[in-house]
Amino acid sequence: IRHTDLYLLILALACSGYGVALIYSATRAYGTNKYIYMQLAAIAIGVVAFVIMSLLDLETIAPVWKWVFLLNFGFQCVLFTPIARDVGGNRSWISLGPLSLQPAEIGKLLFIFTFAAHLSSVRDRLNHWKTLLPLALHLFAMMGVIIVSSRDMGMSLSYFAICVIMLFAAGLSLKWFAGGAVLGIASIPFLWNFVLKNYQITRILVLFDPSIDPEKAWQTTQSKIAIGAGQMYGEGFLQGNQTQYNMLPAKHTDFIFSVAGEELGFIGSCAIVGLLALLILRLFYVTFKANSSFSSLLVMGIAGMIFFQTFENIFMCLGLLPVMGLTLPFFSYGGTSVITMFAAVGIAAGVRMREKPSWLQR
Repeated sequence: IRHTDLYLLILALACSGYGVALIYSATRAYGTNKYIYMQLAAIAIGVVAFVIMSLLDLETIAPVWKWVFLLNFGFQCVLFTPIARDVGGNRSWISLGPLSLQPAEIGKLLFIFTFAAHLSSVRDRLNHWKTLLPLALHLFAMMGVIIVSSRDMGMSLSYFAICVIMLFAAGLSLKWFAGGAVLGIASIPFLWNFVLKNYQITRILVLFDPSIDPEKAWQTTQSKIAIGAGQMYGEGFLQGNQTQYNMLPAKHTDFIFSVAGEELGFIGSCAIVGLLALLILRLFYVTFKANSSFSSLLVMGIAGMIFFQTFENIFMCLGLLPVMGLTLPFFSYGGTSVITMFAAVGIAAGVRMREKPSWLQR
């Protein structure tokens, strides 16, 4: 405990504690405290995961990243088996007796590890197309298996965002990013007409005109009503009409930010943004102080994961991005998500523990 990064642990616990209070308010109308007990249990397991992961030096197993990649790919294929189950239209969960796991959530950490190892091994020749092609296959293989096995487009996009952030940190030339952006824009008509399903297109269109499909726009509409009702100081803890009368959908999971907006107002919402921003900035600091390119890229991938999920979830609640089903890190209800996030910051804490002293770095 003396040698770990207590800033990371304290910030993670502060986010989770705030989240428990919001989950209590969101689920109070359900007449049960099981969600609170489950979340507290997940946090406790998460702290244990934080300690365990901080003690593991992942750099020692980085050379076998290809085997870890195959393990992760196979893990996602478990969703093709009978133990997989549908949640919200996505076949993204597996049932293990009374427990449920989301393979793609855990797979993000495995992907960050394998991609960091792959990237650090080719960093000196990164800007050559022969190097970028295997890296692209690394990414698209994982995105493809997630989309095919679980139909979870939002989760696959988080892998893409992590990859882009890690490539930027590794020093990929801006011309490659510009070329990728041009290619992405040019592919929009093809994706719109042949790849995206009707419900996905509708989720995008209702952002601009909710009358196109009021049913598909209902979640976003209720979220914006809740946040707008909170104004500066909120309607009061346990006093939000949208929250307490069950008008707000997925209020303890995807739309937990809307609960804070309604009951605690702009001030309460800013507190969420502030806590997560401090956590991400701390991860950037650990990245800067890491003693190897692998460790630096590993922590940058973790920071990118938390940043993208925070950005997407909050903008989804504000009606500025389509609903994708990504949770708000540390705040949303969900055992797999909470434990994964604590394990992730535990990895970063381990990197901080093993950094070289400043006099050696000079």
